[in-house]
Amino acid sequence: MASKKKPRERLKNKDKRKAKDPKEAVLKFLKEAGIIFGIFIILNSFVFASFVVPTGSMEDTVLAGDFLFVNKFVYGGSTPRHIFYTNVRIPYLTIPGFRNVRTGDVIVFEFPGLRDEVQPEEFHYYLKRAVALSGDTVEIRDRVLYVNGEQAPRPQYMRTSARSPLPANQADPRIFPKGKPWNEDNYGPLYIPGEGDTLHLSEDNFEGWQVFIQREGTEARMLADGTIEINGKKADHYIVQRDYMFGLGDNRNNSLDSRYFGLIADDMLIGSPMIVYLSWDPHIPIVNLFSKIGSIRWERFGRIIR
Repeated sequence: MASKKKPRERLKNKDKRKAKDPKEAVLKFLKEAGIIFGIFIILNSFVFASFVVPTGSMEDTVLAGDFLFVNKFVYGGSTPRHIFYTNVRIPYLTIPGFRNVRTGDVIVFEFPGLRDEVQPEEFHYYLKRAVALSGDTVEIRDRVLYVNGEQAPRPQYMRTSARSPLPANQADPRIFPKGKPWNEDNYGPLYIPGEGDTLHLSEDNFEGWQVFIQREGTEARMLADGTIEINGKKADHYIVQRDYMFGLGDNRNNSLDSRYFGLIADDMLIGSPMIVYLSWDPHIPIVNLFSKIGSIRWERFGRIIR
């Protein structure tokens, strides 16, 4: 027959369990925090991410200071591509996407660098609208966009400058590809190459495509006598290794986009923005907390990005 413990013995044993509780509580907390952090890393890597709009190049579709949830799963998520808060790139893993980019999608991607940069000086995410894909021919005539010879649908919130369009014969030296006699209002026609396409190279067009080729990890140079070398071998053509797209800002005359920095490779995609979850004036410093909070644009909460 079991003997009953005396009240004092029960209190003593209870005190012993209490003595162990702080250590057990800490271990339990750390375990739960680790699980939550691991789930967050997986979700942030492959499913969704947060993105703040830095400029007005997509106004009024999105505004500078909008905070967006980005769907990374739709095109295929990846582990972090750089060390947080630095420009140091690291190897990353990707998973297959749910679908490919479609013409008209708003996309978030790694900034490839300025037109003449093989690698950007700093790591940035950009937000643009994919208006043409590999195999398409893009052209702008007096600010009207044409894809494959047909006028493209106008985005709902697209805007242009009040000034008259630049004339077709007024070349902008900043334009991509380098050397083309185009400008932001009259551009192209430009064929968007894709994996397996052949770029025919000559003295006349090599300068315009050199950085494009180098961004694919290929050595490309032209000798003093005009001879072109690809990976150290004489060549008159180049086989494209990736698929590309052409991105434009909806604020067409205030946008650093593919007209200037070049084409966007498909493996630079991060995802597609879904919804605005916060929006405020980006020009007010966070130290002015009350003014910052006062600038919140309540009407933008829940705005779906199209």
